[in-house]
Amino acid sequence: VLQGVFLYEMFVLTFGLFLINYSKFSTIKRIIMIKIKAAALLLSALFLNTALASPSTKTDPGIKADYVLIKKSSRVMFLLKNSRVIKSYRVSLGKRPVGRKIYQGDHRTPEGKYKIEYFNPNSNFYYSLKISYPNELDKMIAQKLNVKTGGDIFIHGLPNKFPDPDSFRGRDWTKGCVALTNKEIKEVVSLVPVGTTVQIIP
Repeated sequence: VLQGVFLYEMFVLTFGLFLINYSKFSTIKRIIMIKIKAAALLLSALFLNTALASPSTKTDPGIKADYVLIKKSSRVMFLLKNSRVIKSYRVSLGKRPVGRKIYQGDHRTPEGKYKIEYFNPNSNFYYSLKISYPNELDKMIAQKLNVKTGGDIFIHGLPNKFPDPDSFRGRDWTKGCVALTNKEIKEVVSLVPVGTTVQIIP
């Protein structure tokens, strides 16, 4: 699983930097983006679909995840330990789920490699884990396009004022965060330590 993610990440990073250098050519930029997206999705499917087809629904007591993988197109978050899936969850994304987050307020969920920075005890949502967005590539792209990256990207539960899961089930409703039910995020917080790597792919 992680070998496939690594190859995908190197592919996106290499062509992402290439895109930054040639961003002033709008036609070339569009063509490159289409090719990057198609190739990235193909790599994602080839390396991940088989390995993640049957994730475990039970977790051994005391086990902690050492890697979090979020596959946006499938709306699924996987918790891994030693490259093996130990838990999976259906998730909701930003209101504009397709494409990587570029600027503050675009309502997109980021794509790339990040870390869990901290657990937020004063969240407006039921439990939340801070993701270390923006990373260096996010910052470079935003600087090149002269926009602000934004921040405050979390994995979180439902809003404290509207905790009914049926109101949010099956739709993308966040401003760019990754959302679960309250029961699920409580479990995730217990399984994912601060400092854990989070990989978000299309």
